[in-house]
Amino acid sequence: MTRVTLVAGGDAAAREKAIAERLSVLQQVPVSLAVILEGGTGMGNEVSFAPPIQTIRLAPACPCCVGNLTMRVTLNRILRQPPAHILIGMAQVAHLEALRKFLTQSPYDQYLTLTDNLII
Repeated sequence: MTRVTLVAGGDAAAREKAIAERLSVLQQVPVSLAVILEGGTGMGNEVSFAPPIQTIRLAPACPCCVGNLTMRVTLNRILRQPPAHILIGMAQVAHLEALRKFLTQSPYDQYLTLTDNLII
């Protein structure tokens, strides 16, 4: 099962910084990692996640509402060679529960296990 941590709140730069800090802890144990980010700062201030961390940036839109199809396609591609851990950064804290519900429904309930949220 791939572990998933949802990171929400703050601005894009703050979320990416929090993800980078979490990744530094996760990388102490050699595991495969993926990061899915909603949007970006648009100012060139984005944190760069170096390979082998697979990084996907989605267009700014809530991954559980407007971006549902995009999130499905992205997850399906990532899960072809599932990483040990995926971190998903999203802007709207209010939508965390909807995204958690989406990730615990079929078919993702067979592949993913959710960890505690990281709120910025």
